[in-house]
Amino acid sequence: MAVLVTPLQRRSAGTAVPRPRPARIAVLDGLRLVAALMVVGYHFVAYDRGTVLPWGAAADRVFPWLSLPASYGWLGVPMFFLISGFVICLSAWDRTPGEFLRSRVVRLYPAYWAAALLTFAVLTLWPVVRRPVGPSDLLVNLTMLQEPLGVRPVDAVYWTLWVEARFYLLFALVVWRGLTLRRATLFGYGWLVASALAEQADVPALNVVVMPEHAPYFVAGIALFLVHRSGSHLTLWALFGASFLMAQHHVAAQTVHVARDVLGRPLPVLPALVLVTGIFATMAVVATGRLSGVRWRWLTVAGALTYPLYLLHEYIGWTLIAALHPLLPRHATLAIVVALVMAAAWLLHRYVERPAARLLRRHLTRPLPR
Repeated sequence: MAVLVTPLQRRSAGTAVPRPRPARIAVLDGLRLVAALMVVGYHFVAYDRGTVLPWGAAADRVFPWLSLPASYGWLGVPMFFLISGFVICLSAWDRTPGEFLRSRVVRLYPAYWAAALLTFAVLTLWPVVRRPVGPSDLLVNLTMLQEPLGVRPVDAVYWTLWVEARFYLLFALVVWRGLTLRRATLFGYGWLVASALAEQADVPALNVVVMPEHAPYFVAGIALFLVHRSGSHLTLWALFGASFLMAQHHVAAQTVHVARDVLGRPLPVLPALVLVTGIFATMAVVATGRLSGVRWRWLTVAGALTYPLYLLHEYIGWTLIAALHPLLPRHATLAIVVALVMAAAWLLHRYVERPAARLLRRHLTRPLPR
């Protein structure tokens, strides 16, 4: 008589069980590219503090009409976090903690290693806008732990990776307990409450873990995935609504900070609030399935480009701008540099990230020696 063996029994016995990949939501790939291009626009057209001016003059003088809308491009990062909450909950469902963490390592590190080394090489050969980090700091950067260790990053945009890593570690606790609708919902409410308390407690270590300024975006993404998977329920929409209300508070404060301390010029708060509302509303429409019929093939390419583009664009892009703007009109320079960093992102994904991820996945899924 044949004996039926469940997937859980096979995993406990050390036998690999193929898992069906979660259904891909094509619109999310497009939204990720939109978020990445918002950040690219912010760095190329609006932000020029803390660096040698790549355009040779202040960005708001070089692009007097484009600079103001691009100044809100930093909201692409909260958009990334919101999408991440949705996607991570999707990819973690019905996975063990080991499978979940392995999937995150395979997803993050190959492209990151390549981008860090390439950025270091470019800044070493052409230290025009920023000087490169030292060799020791480069090696620390390869661990992705440079921020908690107080080491200067190879590229400033890497700060978001530490935020994502902390989210993964927090969510791994839910996966360890067993990811269910009830546990994910309780986790979301608990995280929001903890983030509110952390701001009042003013305990640095607690802030590092709870991330009060970022928690609402991740929690909103989790709530929307639960709506997408299990259907609408007042408890889930209330979690999403509470996350939005906390997020808009942080956005208003962050806009003031960006205007005063980062850009050094006025930046009205209302457009930022409108934009973050639109981001939350768009993701809510995605969660209800109303955009599930959008399956354009280019969206898959857009999703593949997003992470390498984010990793590569800032310092390498500034270096290209500094080299090209004396030779070409400013709008032509901007278009060429954006096209070049997008092409570099595709090449990195196609010829480095994909094969390296396959190799890393194959070795990480091998059982430890007994």
